[in-house]
Amino acid sequence: MNYWLFKSEPDAWSWDQQVARGDAGEEWTGVRNYQARNNMRAMKVGDRGFFYHSNIGKEVVGVVEVVRESAPDTTTDDPRWDCVVIKALFPVKTPVSLDDCKAAPDLQDMALVKTSRLSVQPVSVAEWAVICRMAGIEAG
Repeated sequence: MNYWLFKSEPDAWSWDQQVARGDAGEEWTGVRNYQARNNMRAMKVGDRGFFYHSNIGKEVVGVVEVVRESAPDTTTDDPRWDCVVIKALFPVKTPVSLDDCKAAPDLQDMALVKTSRLSVQPVSVAEWAVICRMAGIEAG
């Protein structure tokens, strides 16, 4: 299993909206960055990710799972862009802010800290464990 972080502005697509989609999940559309797209192309069903509220809040608020691998993004006719489908699994007990991540010595190399503008990012196993501990959830 691999781990990821999905960033969304909560006034555009929030954790509550993701939860409301239930087991069907939601296409993670609108990504127009090659690195973020390539990250989605690397995802497999069952991979987990953090749902991160960007812009407003700037914090990890939940855990999601990839339920469909990369396929053409239905919001464009441009064949360069793909998306995955993710479903909400559960909220974190304690949101983990960007400032919390920047202050954690074990997260200094995390993409969220180093390249914070990337909308879909890889998360290492070690980083996943650290954030899960900070969020008060199991790392499994």
